[in-house]
Amino acid sequence: MDKPQIIEHMNQSVNYTIYDCKWIPCSAKFVVLGSKPNYTGILDIYELNENKLEKVKTVEKKNAFKCGTFGAASLRNRHIAVGDFNGRLQVLDLERPEIAVFNVEAHSTIVNTIDAIGGKQMDCGAPEIVTGSRDGSVKVWDIRQGNAPVVDITPSDQSDESTGKIQTKRDCWAVAFGDSYNNEERIVAAGYDNGDLKLFDLRQLSIRWETTLKNGVCSIEFDRRDIPMNKMVVTTLEGGLLVYDMRTQHPTQGFAYLEERNAGRSVGSNGVISGPKATVWCARHLPQNRDVFVTGGGTGSLRLWSYEYPGKRLKESTDGFNEGAMGSLHMLQATTVSTQPIHCFDWHPDKQGLSICGAFDQTVRVLVTTKLNLIN
Repeated sequence: MDKPQIIEHMNQSVNYTIYDCKWIPCSAKFVVLGSKPNYTGILDIYELNENKLEKVKTVEKKNAFKCGTFGAASLRNRHIAVGDFNGRLQVLDLERPEIAVFNVEAHSTIVNTIDAIGGKQMDCGAPEIVTGSRDGSVKVWDIRQGNAPVVDITPSDQSDESTGKIQTKRDCWAVAFGDSYNNEERIVAAGYDNGDLKLFDLRQLSIRWETTLKNGVCSIEFDRRDIPMNKMVVTTLEGGLLVYDMRTQHPTQGFAYLEERNAGRSVGSNGVISGPKATVWCARHLPQNRDVFVTGGGTGSLRLWSYEYPGKRLKESTDGFNEGAMGSLHMLQATTVSTQPIHCFDWHPDKQGLSICGAFDQTVRVLVTTKLNLIN
């Protein structure tokens, strides 16, 4: 019992498909985003009130919601940016959500993924939102600059040399901001359905690095967005979990990484890992400790991980250049909370150990993880 425990504190069943959930900053409230059976969008606001959940507000929109973020919102306004199934990006004032603060047709089809930065952080650049879509494009938005993206990374049509056919643009499944440690530097990481993983340098407007993984990329997150790149966690289909050391980039080998191959498998009550490899849907770092993160799996499980750095973080390769050196990854706890995949998760930014998660069983759960302060 010395290790952390993940405990389900309370839950709420809903009559729609949940796609995302986020804590409202500096509050005991959270937002649940989803799609009703008639494909309209629904946003529910719940508040923790002692030992029960109270629904505070329900907002319905024409199109189903897919993803949301408070990352570009100030603590004063706490506006949420949401992407929907029709390709629209909206910024909603939760006090007056009927009319969007910002509303634009961001993509030609579904907005799969969203991230944002600059709302609460100091000296890390403009408040910006990044969206990724099934249309293959990644776009960066500053809502103060009007309805056009400030950066548009749309792949051009390319023909296959062997067949002459136009190649299909890859579906962007994951985006994340990082390296935003001053007013000039900023990186966007993007992952695609075919396993492509790319780093876009927004200052240079160029691809800084790219690689291809074995399976489609479901989730990307830097351990901190507003510091020089340190670590990046990537999850994929078929149980893939990779941790990259982003401190050192080798000219040809790129970034060092380690891979956990059992991250998506079932964990029995006796702690034995078994069964087929299931998708690892999401990874989220603990706000109070950047070396601790949780993953949500296709088997309905949550796993708590801790990364331990090596004695030296770089080494000299045979070609004379420095390359990163990896440490080790430890699974601290694993628990199954649903019969369906856990595909979204959010730590409370202020209350250590308090979190929410959403699953395809149409239930949102409030969780408490204990003894996180004892992790070195």
